Amino acid sequence: MTTAASVAPGSPLVSVRALTKRFRVRRSWREVQRRPFTRILQTSVDRMSFDVHGGEFFGLLGPNGAGKTTLLKVLATFILPDEGEVRIDGYDVVREPNAVRARVAPVIANERSLFWRLTARENLELFAHLWGVPKAEVSARIGDVLEVVGLANTGRKMVGQFSSGMLQRLLIARALLPEPRVLLLDEPTRSLDPVSAREFRHFLRDELAMRRNCAVIIATHNADEALELCTRVGVMNGGKLLAIGTAQELAQRVGDDRYTVWTDTPDHPALRALTPASTVKVATPSNGWTPVSVRAVGGERESAALLADLVRAGVPVARFERARVSLAELIEAVIQTSPDNGRK
Repeated sequence: MTTAASVAPGSPLVSVRALTKRFRVRRSWREVQRRPFTRILQTSVDRMSFDVHGGEFFGLLGPNGAGKTTLLKVLATFILPDEGEVRIDGYDVVREPNAVRARVAPVIANERSLFWRLTARENLELFAHLWGVPKAEVSARIGDVLEVVGLANTGRKMVGQFSSGMLQRLLIARALLPEPRVLLLDEPTRSLDPVSAREFRHFLRDELAMRRNCAVIIATHNADEALELCTRVGVMNGGKLLAIGTAQELAQRVGDDRYTVWTDTPDHPALRALTPASTVKVATPSNGWTPVSVRAVGGERESAALLADLVRAGVPVARFERARVSLAELIEAVIQTSPDNGRK
């Protein structure tokens, strides 16, 4: 029996506290014969805590095996946590799983649970009945979600003939049928071309965040999703949540001492004779001007002093700007600078 109530305005829709999940390590037959009663556990999610509010996109970043998919499965009630507490819209995932499932919609990339010999509308009609959508509302809800995802005019076209982008949109439409409060996305644009992926991100932001005020949690390796779509991101490694913030904040935190000097004399002695705290890396030239990456440790004052030194030394400088940290560099830097560094 459900006893909790929906969260108060301003409270997080997703609340995770000290979440831990372990799995038994599979052993070879030889190891089982030698030690039949030994049980080896591997921690996939380790004492993780964070909140996500309505209208927020929270990105999960990290290398393969970091624990992102396991975390999403716990939030979706597919697997139970070993320790800690998880609440969705005020309901506990262990004690009140039915209430949680009514509020959470997971969407897995390349999912094959759609019926390919049915149309989009027929697929949604089937799942609407499976999810217990009131009969009087089925037609209206299906029409609404198909319009929202841009599939209202697919007519009698079978789902097996849909493009990858259309399939992803249909999965989102299916997830929206029960009117969820939380949407869980595992690499949602992995199979999409760049144009379709951009349109899909715009749809997610405009429809889910602005119109429906959902909380959206995305596990992604895509830089555009992390930098442009996500309100905040969390960097994971070894089951631990190492850092949380906007992608721009984390990039600045781990790469605020890197700058790019655009010059037509990248081999100038002054660039090769920088202070020991600075390093030089020459990239591919563009229109006669070459971007040279330098490092100025200490902040804005030090970078201004570095630029002044280069100009006084006669280095032609067309542009001087803070270097943009790639998603891979951001993840790697957070992992390397974290006290945990992936250790359990």
